[in-house]
Amino acid sequence: MRPMAKPLSGFRAALLIGWMTLCVAGFLYARIKGIPGWAALPALAAFLVDYPFYLVPAFPAVRERVGAVRLPFFVVASAVLPYLACCCGAIPFRWMALGQLMALALALGLWFFALPAHPLVDAGFLVMVAWVLLGGYFDGIYPKPYPGVDLAFLGKLAVVQIVVMTLMLGRRVPETGYGFLPTAREWRIGLLHFAYFALIGFPVALAIKAVRFDKPDPIWAIAATFLGILWVVSLWEEFLVRGVLQPWMEKWTGSRAAGLWITSAIFGLVHLWFRHQFPNWRWVLVAAILGWFCGRARNQSGGIRAGMVTHALVVTVWRAFFA
Repeated sequence: MRPMAKPLSGFRAALLIGWMTLCVAGFLYARIKGIPGWAALPALAAFLVDYPFYLVPAFPAVRERVGAVRLPFFVVASAVLPYLACCCGAIPFRWMALGQLMALALALGLWFFALPAHPLVDAGFLVMVAWVLLGGYFDGIYPKPYPGVDLAFLGKLAVVQIVVMTLMLGRRVPETGYGFLPTAREWRIGLLHFAYFALIGFPVALAIKAVRFDKPDPIWAIAATFLGILWVVSLWEEFLVRGVLQPWMEKWTGSRAAGLWITSAIFGLVHLWFRHQFPNWRWVLVAAILGWFCGRARNQSGGIRAGMVTHALVVTVWRAFFA
């Protein structure tokens, strides 16, 4: 068997399973929400187009095939093609929006090729990413075609793919364990740190009135929430914060403990805008506590996937049992 055959077969299997799952989930969501076909079908097509780009970073052999030479084409395609799919009936096509997507993709994708390796360059990259994700950059590009159809999420997914690929292929950050399936050891470490957070974080959140108890969600909704958080939100945030920023902080400060504490504080401060309340100091504290336990899980396991488990479990429990 050729060396690439096994990695490619895994990628193809994940692609096929994901496409089928997205089709079923998209159909059910449209039926439940009463979304008409003219809005639902282009939106579903856009997610199907985007999905292969989302998979690539998690498969090292496929990722390396893209390489630095093909990276500009990858980042532009990952940003533009889902948008063009949406323009097939769901939203109007605008040249300005297309230009914004291409400019952002090239700015992020070529950042470390155009600028020298330096802590200020690294920090500037992270600031730019935070500005794009928190500043509503995609709201004008992806207007809502129908209630319940938030296409701006496609733009955020494009940023995730571009940033991960740029950091891995352009900045050549050390291996972080980026991937969808934690090992048994990573599950154990992640569950243990979730238990630690449950003993400290949830009582703190209740005491400062950051959350309150609410009616539990159905089991199927809890399971769907966990998988969505694990494979999207926690995968991305753990990679960027614990996989990239925390090692940088360790290097810049010369201390692993300082890196953990500073990164946890930054993770908390990112939540100043949480729930559209500024400044939301309650959630800054809760998020900083979560960040510390996720960072500790990363230190213990040697990769980000244990922290992904902790992160996903905390967010799932919060959404399922609290308001």
